[in-house]
Amino acid sequence: MSGYQQPPYGQPPYGQPQGYPQQGYPAPQQGYPAYPPPADPVAQHFQAVAGADGQISAEELRRCLSQSGMSAYPRPGDSFSLETCRVMIALLDTDHTGTMGLNEFRELWRALEGWKGTFQQFDRDSSGTIEAAELHDAIRAFGYNLSRPTVEAIVSRYSRYSNRQIMFDDFIALSVRLRAVSERFRARDREGQGYATIYYEDFISMTMSI
Repeated sequence: MSGYQQPPYGQPPYGQPQGYPQQGYPAPQQGYPAYPPPADPVAQHFQAVAGADGQISAEELRRCLSQSGMSAYPRPGDSFSLETCRVMIALLDTDHTGTMGLNEFRELWRALEGWKGTFQQFDRDSSGTIEAAELHDAIRAFGYNLSRPTVEAIVSRYSRYSNRQIMFDDFIALSVRLRAVSERFRARDREGQGYATIYYEDFISMTMSI
């Protein structure tokens, strides 16, 4: 078939695995005192709840995101549900410990900033919800090419009430799952054709561990 075809799915959304770039600081000039590096607020949020092992659980992640204000939308004091925090942990939990280290937290934080910014862009009345049509546009903004029937199925799964609106907490949960499943499928679709042969147990592992 000739002509340009839109890829079956787009590039991964916010939160690439590289995390924050490690940029050094120039050496101080002779005769001038060395200044300490600036504070790292992301690390400070993490360390405020992390245990001695340098890991945080879903419960600690929930507290961390509340204390930092990341989950405070549209009202101050709002928190992510514990289930949404479990999904966030599962996104980056490659060793299946149910916990997250600082590097993974940095990656998650960057992803959350992007997802939150996208949600606020489409939540024009700052009500804390977006409509089904707006969700379709938000998903396309992430780089995913999903049909409207597929988006309608996502809305049915993640809307809490009959008005079919998506709340911020549920938007984060579906964004995490969409990224995780897409990345796992893309790893098996090596030719980028939009389809792959997946064994049953592999499919269960891909979907049930998120």
